[in-house]
Amino acid sequence: MSLLSNTAILLDKELRTEFRSRELLTTTAVFILIVLVLFSFAINPGTEEARQFAPGLLWLAILFASSLMFQSCFLREQTNDTLSSLRLAVSDPFAIFLAKLIANTLFLLLTELMMLPFFAIFYNIPLWSKLPVLILVLFVGSLGISIAGTAISAISAQARMRELLLPLLLLPLLTPVLVVSSLVTASLLDREPIVQWKGIGFLAVFDLIFLTALWLFGEYLLEE
Repeated sequence: MSLLSNTAILLDKELRTEFRSRELLTTTAVFILIVLVLFSFAINPGTEEARQFAPGLLWLAILFASSLMFQSCFLREQTNDTLSSLRLAVSDPFAIFLAKLIANTLFLLLTELMMLPFFAIFYNIPLWSKLPVLILVLFVGSLGISIAGTAISAISAQARMRELLLPLLLLPLLTPVLVVSSLVTASLLDREPIVQWKGIGFLAVFDLIFLTALWLFGEYLLEE
């Protein structure tokens, strides 16, 4: 219960901080929108090319927008050595990671849901009938990105070249998630949609494995 109560308190702090400044949401939303608009001019909406390339472009935009989010994930805790105070305040250090990855996942999902109408308009792809499964794919994919991104952010926040270290570590780690998420989304948005439950299951297993690893080694990441 202490883990849940500590996580709830820290999550409330993360949400209050973000909704007070709206820095992360604004940055990620604008970035994804710009990417979608630029590539919509290069790809003729309504063609088969749009259906083939649009899912990959969507996840590529999500990846780079989330990397902007992870850059500041632990940096704000460096001020006045706040991270050390948080570690002393909570009984389980995993609560710090859990609160941050939940907040990052919620911010990513909120941004993605705001961008879905623009995605459907720019690429002329109807989404309404596929929306429940698409939200499920976005959730498991975004959760995997958030788990890995939060862990790498904790490592890179205390490094000298953190702006370079985070993408170097994050991009190879997230390659399986991005590939599978793009394939599942592409099959879902096809003219004859198919739900690839094996792909969704792979993403869920990836999330579970990395969340377990973060639970086991999270304390060591905060020390390094």
